[in-house]
Amino acid sequence: MQKLQLTQEWDKVFPKSDKVDHKKVTFTNHFGITLAADQYTPKNYEGKLPALAVAGPFGAVKEQSSGLYAQTMAEKGYLTIAFDPSFTGESGGDVRDVFSLGINTEDYQAAVDYLSNLDNVDPVKIGIIGICGWGGISLNAAAIDPRIKATAAVTMYDMPRVGSWGYFDKGTAEERYASKKQIAEQRTKEYGKRDLAKAGGCYDYPAPDDQPDFVKQYSAYYKTKRGYHKRSVNSNEGWVLQSQPAWMNTKILVHPEDLKNAVLVVHGEKAHSRYMGEDTFKKLKGDNKELVIVPGATYTDLYDGGDHNYIPFDKIDSFFKKNLG
Repeated sequence: MQKLQLTQEWDKVFPKSDKVDHKKVTFTNHFGITLAADQYTPKNYEGKLPALAVAGPFGAVKEQSSGLYAQTMAEKGYLTIAFDPSFTGESGGDVRDVFSLGINTEDYQAAVDYLSNLDNVDPVKIGIIGICGWGGISLNAAAIDPRIKATAAVTMYDMPRVGSWGYFDKGTAEERYASKKQIAEQRTKEYGKRDLAKAGGCYDYPAPDDQPDFVKQYSAYYKTKRGYHKRSVNSNEGWVLQSQPAWMNTKILVHPEDLKNAVLVVHGEKAHSRYMGEDTFKKLKGDNKELVIVPGATYTDLYDGGDHNYIPFDKIDSFFKKNLG
């Protein structure tokens, strides 16, 4: 197992709860990458606990939204982990700030491996939560791994869809090919180098007036005290440019019929990516699938609750209690 340098001080963007115990943990996926996670356990629990693994948003770290979700759900009686995906945050991976649908799907499965082998976890009561792009990845993992008994995809992105066709499907095949050509040429130039070009993170706050509202929302979260973190991809220089085509020739949920266990899709009423969640929901089979639209909420309101505590934690809790038993 790769030895990681883990920060021991509390450096989250949300306050520490006195209702749970917290510690840093590590586990390794089947690609040999060691992942770092924050583990939250309810105080004064009895018996074996249901467990949840949380990741996202895409380009964030466990000190941001996923940690808030994990800590809050631990307050409600679950043992939870919020993990940094491979190649990001405090997790391992020799190259930094790159992504892969296959490896990132495996990250969830490795988290389930870890949780299943804890003495204080009931291994038949494990669920996952994915935020933003990790909402789509969480569904991909759940379709592969029947051990995942319930999945909540919150303010989700379908990353292959937006990576292939742009926002609102307004891109073209010609534009996609031009992007692939440009990045392929970049790879040739960067052969053998360690310092790889980045695609760029979020705009400094405030974002330019001519940018769409959702871009301004990203800036208001990732580039301010509200959500900035020094290890966050989105808060800093963004993803490695070479990794961008990874979304351009793939799909999530190729076999949605295989996702037999329970799913909750949660979106804000005003979220720009709402169409991705609703279209994905339409593909799901069975009467154990739910779609919740949060009135008045924007996309990033479901990162941290925004200014009106928009995250429906009680609904998420009741969903997992019903489906994990």
